[in-house]
Amino acid sequence: MDLIEWSDQLRFLVAIALGFLVGLERESREAEMASKLTAGVRTYTLISLFGFGCAWLFRLDVDFMIPVGIIIVGAMTLAGYLAKQKTGSIGWTSEIAALLTFVVGVLCLIAEIWIPMALGIVATLLLSEKAQLEHYIVKLDKSEFLAVIKFLIVTVIILPALPDKEYTKYNLNPYRVWQIVILISSIGFVGYFLMKKFGDKVGLWLSGLLGGIVSSTAVTLAMGNIAKNNNLIARRAFRAAILASSVMYVRILLIIYFINPFAAYEIWWKLTILFLLGILLAALARDKNESAIAVPLSSIQNPFEIRPAVIFAFLFVLLSIVTIWVKQFMGEGGLLGLAAIVGVTDIDPFILSLINKQNIIPNISSAIIISMMSNTIAKGIYFGFLAGVLRKQVVFYFSLWALLHAILIFI
Repeated sequence: MDLIEWSDQLRFLVAIALGFLVGLERESREAEMASKLTAGVRTYTLISLFGFGCAWLFRLDVDFMIPVGIIIVGAMTLAGYLAKQKTGSIGWTSEIAALLTFVVGVLCLIAEIWIPMALGIVATLLLSEKAQLEHYIVKLDKSEFLAVIKFLIVTVIILPALPDKEYTKYNLNPYRVWQIVILISSIGFVGYFLMKKFGDKVGLWLSGLLGGIVSSTAVTLAMGNIAKNNNLIARRAFRAAILASSVMYVRILLIIYFINPFAAYEIWWKLTILFLLGILLAALARDKNESAIAVPLSSIQNPFEIRPAVIFAFLFVLLSIVTIWVKQFMGEGGLLGLAAIVGVTDIDPFILSLINKQNIIPNISSAIIISMMSNTIAKGIYFGFLAGVLRKQVVFYFSLWALLHAILIFI
């Protein structure tokens, strides 16, 4: 239910405000360029009101008014553009803005109010950020452009086309499996641009911290792929993976607290110890020579890597099937064994299934810690397999981390 009842009077005010907003931006732009004004605040506000009036007549069954209004505004903008060309000016931006302002005025009356608001605000943002957008376009190389296209194909085209329902007795959902592909590949994608913005030192650990809020396993795969492609920053990628895994304990503790505070009270101190050890390991994994090494960004990684994500999604499906088998043959009595298995993929669904139950399951704390230990070992294997140059260090660090899990299980 809407908090505001959008009456015709309020919609009229929105049409005025949006027209005024676009006109204000255009007038300030013309003032900066010290050129003669062709349209400003008053003109764009009137165009929006003209559109609103045409929509009102359309609602009164004067069906031709909206098409006629578009033709009139289009003819006026074309005449203005031809006159502007005689002075040597080029570009259609103001003319397109005028046409869009008319459409916004129409939609203020006949559409859901968020549509004209979104169009008007986004249009103003695009108009006002011309210099910044051109700056980004100049800096965007071909590989980054192709990466953006791939990302849009994977997310906007493929994902909506997949069915969001479960198939077979193993409850396989193509939509959710592809979400895993997007998640893993997107973390590496975002990490690339964070490195481009902040440098490979800050960008990597920042992407590790932020990615750990979503999925530490996905971050580990993405960072392992970075380390595989460039040995010079392998330790920095390793530190980012450790930071992501450290954030995992805080994330899961918060999830447990909000869903089942009693379970959080039982386990909070164990997760805190594991988090602190992770921070210590990340500090020890610091690259001592990172200040002396300058790495070209183009040699770090491809902006959008999808193959490792597809491989992990395949493993996720395979292990999901194995998990169903364990449930069938071992039942609830095999809870601890199941915890060790599900930790190889994503432990969040398993932990949520435990803490959502009304009755507290015996050994719930141990089951959660075991799943985390299994997940830690799996992430060590993933990263070590991808980054052969750090294999010994990865084995040592993640084994030490897993050992602490094992100790806390029996405390």
